Amino acid sequence: MQPRIHERKERVRNPGPVAPLCYIRAVIVLGIDPGSRRCGYGVVAREGGRFLVVESGVLAPGAGRPMPERLAAILDGLAEVIRRTRPGEVSVEQVFSGSSARSALVLGQARGVALAAAARAGLSVHEYAPAEVKLAFTGSGRASKGQMLRTARMLLGTVPRLADEADALALAVCHLARRQVRALVSARVAGGPSPAAREGTVAALARLRPSRRDHRRAAQ
Repeated sequence: MQPRIHERKERVRNPGPVAPLCYIRAVIVLGIDPGSRRCGYGVVAREGGRFLVVESGVLAPGAGRPMPERLAAILDGLAEVIRRTRPGEVSVEQVFSGSSARSALVLGQARGVALAAAARAGLSVHEYAPAEVKLAFTGSGRASKGQMLRTARMLLGTVPRLADEADALALAVCHLARRQVRALVSARVAGGPSPAAREGTVAALARLRPSRRDHRRAAQ
């Protein structure tokens, strides 16, 4: 299956010495929603206060193929996505504790492929629980698949074909939001940028969804 390219990343303009933290450089994150039959992926760039979809889609090697062949095809597909989009970090969904033993085993195998693809490319991996991703993306930790699809359309301006693709995009956005909060907190601990720069960063965060504002307040 040929993945769709929604929007290519543009080069970030030099904002000058007093730019807030979120304008220092573009960050590209690959979100992976692992699965043995369908593996969703979403590459999202953050430029200033905007999220831009670089590419997203679903790797579907075919349910009728043996498990080893499906996993190998997904590994090759993720390697190609990484080569093509050049992300800096990877965000992967954790195993849901409520899954059955069989489902957890299969998901664990698919997660292993995603982790291997990231490690082979030398990328750091960040893991998030499903409820945490939903909360960061929609404002509700119990968001339905329909809500995830609608949020992808409203927040990112793209229409995912399947829930796997929307979940992968949400993983990327979740990590970008968390990453920004950690950068802001670290800067404050270290003395941080000027008050004007901090105010600019807070204003940029406030333009995001309410859940991300909640994360920022919790981190203070």
